[in-house]
Amino acid sequence: MVNRIDTSLREAKRAGRIALAPFLTIGYPDIPTSEALVEAVVGAGADMLELGVPFSDPLAEGPTVQKTSFTALQNDVSLSTSIQVLTRLRRRGVEAPLIFMGYYNPLLSYGVEAFVADASTAGLDGVIVADLPTEEAGDLKRLCERSGIYLIPLLAPTSTDRRIAHACEDANGFVYCVGVTGVTGARSDLAADLPDLVQRIRRHTDLPILIGFGISTREHVETVGGFADGVAVGSALLNAIGRAPEGEAVRAAADFIRGLATSSC
Repeated sequence: MVNRIDTSLREAKRAGRIALAPFLTIGYPDIPTSEALVEAVVGAGADMLELGVPFSDPLAEGPTVQKTSFTALQNDVSLSTSIQVLTRLRRRGVEAPLIFMGYYNPLLSYGVEAFVADASTAGLDGVIVADLPTEEAGDLKRLCERSGIYLIPLLAPTSTDRRIAHACEDANGFVYCVGVTGVTGARSDLAADLPDLVQRIRRHTDLPILIGFGISTREHVETVGGFADGVAVGSALLNAIGRAPEGEAVRAAADFIRGLATSSC
């Protein structure tokens, strides 16, 4: 079974450019607009998308993602709603890789086995669970592997070499490298030791490495392109959406991604 994540990352590498993986919160600012945002961002040059599943206690998130998650929860968005949105996006012709990013509690409440089955049917390519340690992810990983969904590992500047090796063992798709010690959020500067972290990870895997948390500008993308394979851009994109005049959110998101895509390496 061919996973869209592999295909997309190979195409980006073949083209000699860094892959763009924007983050959008499902249901922000409302459900129909969030679906339109996905289509617009893909059309503007995104290689894949992380779709945030809103949760009431998003411990890895900074103020921007927390705010958008709160809005989505007020719009009655749940994991079930997120799967319905995924189904509609596929029916509307979105072929880009789509990855759910969220927390374990909604999966546990939904039923892990039921989630994997329903998400696979809907067309999910990958899942990132921010609060699920590698040591405790075995059951979910096995279920995902049977359904062709990639469980993407997260590694941070605080990760030991032992944890890096464990996370990379039998990993699929790519490795998500948290670019800062802290929560998500747009930042002016990248961590100085980020290339060293990527080098440590590369000792344990040949998978592409994507950098997230703090990527905000064209300059960041260009810098990361010198040592990694892709970037995840969340808070800066959501801020652009939030600042847009009424009715202009979709255009603002597309313009923002086009601005990053022009810096592809």
